[in-house]
Amino acid sequence: MAWFVLVLAGVLEVVWSLGLKYTHGFTRALPSVITGVAIVASLGLLAQAARTLPIGTAYPVWVSIGVLGATIGGVVLFGEPMPPLRAVFVVLLVVSILGLKLTSTA
Repeated sequence: MAWFVLVLAGVLEVVWSLGLKYTHGFTRALPSVITGVAIVASLGLLAQAARTLPIGTAYPVWVSIGVLGATIGGVVLFGEPMPPLRAVFVVLLVVSILGLKLTSTA
């Protein structure tokens, strides 16, 4: 269950990181509220997952899910470039997440 909670926390990190773009510096009410709620929920779920999982595993996985989602979201939603070398590093990030999961004792 802790891994499910951690993945959900990571997805919410993607929501708030991409949501920052839509807030226009927190000048738009609805995107700002959604982003704020996602930040609080994401941190709360990370804290819940860290009750069971080692923080040295939970935090890097949470951050990596956010980085991965924000990178892909930036490409899809905002037309950001994805040169081949950037794609290689994104794949390495996925391998790192899987490695942390596979070596976790919880």
